[in-house]
Amino acid sequence: MAVLPEDWQQGGFGLYIHWPFCLSKCPYCDFNSHVATEIDQQKWAQAYVSEIGRIATETGSKPLKSVFFGGGTPSLMLPETVDAILSKVRKCWTLGNDIEITLEANPTSVEASRFAGYKDAGMNRVSIGIQALNNPDLRRLGRLHTVAEARTAFDTAANLFDRVNFDLIYARQDQTLLQWRAELTEALNMAADHLSLYQLTIESGTAFGTRHAAGGLYGLPQEDLAADMYELTQELTSAAGFEAYEISNHAKTGAQSRHNLIYWQAGDYAGIGPGAHGRLTLNGVRYATECPKSPQIWLESVLKNGNGELPRQAQSPNERADEYLMMGLRVTDGIDLLRYEKLAEKPINSNSINMLSDYGLVTLQDNHLIATPQGRPVLNAIIKELLTE
Repeated sequence: MAVLPEDWQQGGFGLYIHWPFCLSKCPYCDFNSHVATEIDQQKWAQAYVSEIGRIATETGSKPLKSVFFGGGTPSLMLPETVDAILSKVRKCWTLGNDIEITLEANPTSVEASRFAGYKDAGMNRVSIGIQALNNPDLRRLGRLHTVAEARTAFDTAANLFDRVNFDLIYARQDQTLLQWRAELTEALNMAADHLSLYQLTIESGTAFGTRHAAGGLYGLPQEDLAADMYELTQELTSAAGFEAYEISNHAKTGAQSRHNLIYWQAGDYAGIGPGAHGRLTLNGVRYATECPKSPQIWLESVLKNGNGELPRQAQSPNERADEYLMMGLRVTDGIDLLRYEKLAEKPINSNSINMLSDYGLVTLQDNHLIATPQGRPVLNAIIKELLTE
């Protein structure tokens, strides 16, 4: 296995904590989430703290740029659980001066009541899963909150935190272009500094996926309407000062998600918790890490064996380069071709670049390969053309 050059990595180092529990499973969700009636949060805090200590001994003095609590529904965590985790983080790593510490939250009143406790524990950014701004669609999406609760939760968060994101899903069942225009305009008037706007995708293994396969999921938009919704999204967010710095993410200047940029810029991140993935460069070799998806198996593995990971896999040059390509082309800065060449140990296919450039789908700027506005809606096809294998 070839050792990476010391200067190859530019994305920084982050920590991802996966909380696997939800009150209910949303029909569109394909994340590793589980419904549980009883959770021993002291045991879970103990397990997270143990894993942080184990990984910190390997990563050494790397300064930590971000911490992200994802799920599942991390706002089901008690503030005391979050505090125990962040206290251990502060003991184990040098924190960046502008470290970003984010927790994903649902906007029910019970979960919003914990926001002050999360801030006291050290949280400085919240991402709220609002998903829709009308109650009938919230019910169709399986959400447990109302629009009124969502607005109250957002106001609570905005009064406590300088940085607040919320998610919306569009291209929903029976949604029209005019309805999306009105809803997005409402969202932009309400937003703080960041919006995540996702087209509804039907994933296999989800309730929606099963229903769709059986022909029972009605009212999904045709491809042309979904494309029009995407274009409208870019138009309205840009006009409001929320630039699209990534396919689905829009932010005011300086408010981009630092944690997600670590993923998109192929940085290192430790993944802790059931089903969590990570990427760690140790002694010049980049490893893909993964944890078992079962909450009980992960918890027992940590508490009994002192290790919640599955066996690590060293990445090949092609795997490193392809991952950088797939993630990096999602952001407006694109990928650095010299960095790609260092990862792949060979240059990217120039014939493919020229062909895509002739079609107006990519452009070259300062040795960066960037998907154009025309190319971004067909990014999967661009990536497929450029992959090493």
